[in-house]
This record gives sequence, C-alpha cells and structure tokens, in this order.
Amino acid sequence: MKINSLKKEEAAAGLFGCCGCKAWTDEMVAALPFDSEEEMFKKSEDIMRSLERVHWLEAFSHHSKIGDIETLKSKFSSAENEQAGVKGASDEVIKEMMKLNEEYEKKFDFIFIVFATGKSADEMLSLLRARISNDRETEIMNALNEQIKITKNRLQKLI
Repeated sequence: MKINSLKKEEAAAGLFGCCGCKAWTDEMVAALPFDSEEEMFKKSEDIMRSLERVHWLEAFSHHSKIGDIETLKSKFSSAENEQAGVKGASDEVIKEMMKLNEEYEKKFDFIFIVFATGKSADEMLSLLRARISNDRETEIMNALNEQIKITKNRLQKLI
C-alpha cells in the first residue's frame, strides 16, 4: 500500500485530507504501517468511534455544505466528485437543500453530513428532510456513521 511507504508528514497530509480531524490523523499515522486495506479501514473506524465528540465535530466542519449554491456550482461541477449527484439538479432542489441545510445547522450546530457518492440531489434532499426531525444525539451518530463512510471512500483513493 502506497500509504505505508510515505514519510510521516506526507502520510499525515494525505490522511488529514481523508478526515479533517487532527486527533484521528495523528492516531492513524501512529498506527502505520498497515498489513492490509481491511486493517486500515477497521483501524480508521475504531479510532473515529473512540474519539470525543469535539473531534467528530472537527471532522464534520471540513465538509462543504450540500446545497450551498455557489460552492456546488463552482467546486462540484466534476462528475468524479463526491457530490456529483447534485450536478444538474434544479435550482428549486438546490434552494430547498440550502434552506434546509441552514435550518439543520441552526438546530444541530454542525452541517448536514451524508455520504453523497452515487446519490442524486433528490435522494440527498430526501435524506435531509428525514433527518432534520431527529434529536441532536441521533444526528451526531448519523453524521458519525456518514463520516466513517466518507473517510473510507477517501482512504480507498489514497491507497
């Protein structure tokens, strides 16, 4: 695996790009080298679940808001992007996503996190509608589970 051959600083930079949490990155670097991809994925999840909420919130804060019109139109125009499902979405869908994202962030004090790969804008909007009625504890755990999926997807690209 490529990650095992990187200098610690390079590995840390690559890992931080997979999950924007310094504590997670530091623990992953300390766990190097990995014997297999499966070991790395398990370690990644185990570390994330063992961290404190402040660290989860740090990781969440490194995501772009789904539904941010300007961000989506400029940053997420590539079909290879994680949020590519939003490409071609109607302005109405994007505006509703933006509105619900603002409500979500006010209610939970963190942005809506979803593993967007392979999901259409309508699917993401539906998930946002469903999850906004949850309590904060449920949503933190939902966001954590989505963060773990996103991190695994990014790790696959790193290796």
